[in-house]
Amino acid sequence: MQRGRRRDSRGRKSETSYDIGWVPKTRLGKLVYEGKITTMSEALVSRHPLKEPEIVDILLPEMEDEVLDVNMVQRMTDSGRRVRFAITTVVGNGDGFVGMGRAKGREVGPSIRNAIDRAKLNIIEIKRGCGSWECGCGNPHTFPFTVFGKYGSVEITLKPAPRGVGLALGDVAKKVVGMAGIKDSWGFAKGHTKTTVNYSFATFEALRETSRIKVTDSQAKNLHIMSGPVNVVLLETSPEELKRRLEEKKSEEAEKIEERVKKVAKDAEAEPEDEKKKSEKPEGDASAKPKDKEGDGK
Repeated sequence: MQRGRRRDSRGRKSETSYDIGWVPKTRLGKLVYEGKITTMSEALVSRHPLKEPEIVDILLPEMEDEVLDVNMVQRMTDSGRRVRFAITTVVGNGDGFVGMGRAKGREVGPSIRNAIDRAKLNIIEIKRGCGSWECGCGNPHTFPFTVFGKYGSVEITLKPAPRGVGLALGDVAKKVVGMAGIKDSWGFAKGHTKTTVNYSFATFEALRETSRIKVTDSQAKNLHIMSGPVNVVLLETSPEELKRRLEEKKSEEAEKIEERVKKVAKDAEAEPEDEKKKSEKPEGDASAKPKDKEGDGK
């Protein structure tokens, strides 16, 4: 979106906005637009700060997103009740890249969009391998070694598992690890795991440890450790292709956000009905009270 100026009927200047597609503003965005960087691994290795979510949309067109938690916070003020939403999301391509983000706002739709954009800017590249002594298949299906993550009161330990075990984790951790492309894993968590935010970010920190730990060439060969995606997709650098990918990604995200907003609205409508049912007393109890009073009067 670029801004321009024009004059109205009275000759005064007024600002207008017109869409010319994605215009990169950062150094990394310009390198991607010019075709000098064609993969996400190259973008992360370049050490340029990732500040534009459109870069992730172009380099990882198969990226998926999911909303982990929608928390509604109410505050009573002099002008009335103020409602805000806190959204936690995770994005990943299921092949070595994963990111997490959190955003707050007064409306559900814009908050989900902001959380998804922040998750894209926090994307990381993880290491995978065959680190279980019970396996030895040689495919990068699990963790190459044991990793540990902590966030708030939640501590989680993720261990490599043999092929076929699946993700023996909690529901929240299973979504985050699955987005990263891990197919088999054992896990142990302690703390207040019912707090979805702490549990999910503790899992994300454990995944970040795989990229921080350095391995030698012999270790990478023995444990079949690899970093990043298995299937590398090269980028077509024409501006028409870039614009087409961005438009498709935006339309898909808009459909998902609309479905999520409808679901949150239904849940919000169902809560007052449940409270009314709880507040209402059963008819049997109401009819029993006058009988007891009549018996006491006799």
